[in-house]
Amino acid sequence: MPSLDFNSIFMVLAIVLVFILILKLIFGSIKKILGLLINSILGAVLLIIVNTIGTSFGITVGINFITAVIAGVFGIPGVIFLVIFQNFL
Repeated sequence: MPSLDFNSIFMVLAIVLVFILILKLIFGSIKKILGLLINSILGAVLLIIVNTIGTSFGITVGINFITAVIAGVFGIPGVIFLVIFQNFL
C-alpha cells in the first residue's frame, strides 16, 4: 500500500478545489444565462402585447435593436421604461 506524503495530499486537495471552482463557474454562468434568457422572452412577449393592445390607446413602442436589448436585459421594468419614455416624455 503506497504511503501518502504531504505533496500527494496537497495535490489531491488542490485538484478538488480547482474542480469545485470550475463547477461553480459553470453553474453560476448557466444560472445567469438562464435568467437573461427568461428576461429576454418576457420582454419580447410584453413588447408584442404592448404594441398589440396599446394601438387602441395610441401607445406603441417601436421594436428595433435598442428596444429589444433594453427589454431583454431588464425584462418587464425595461418595457415599462420604454413605454413611458417613448410615449410620455
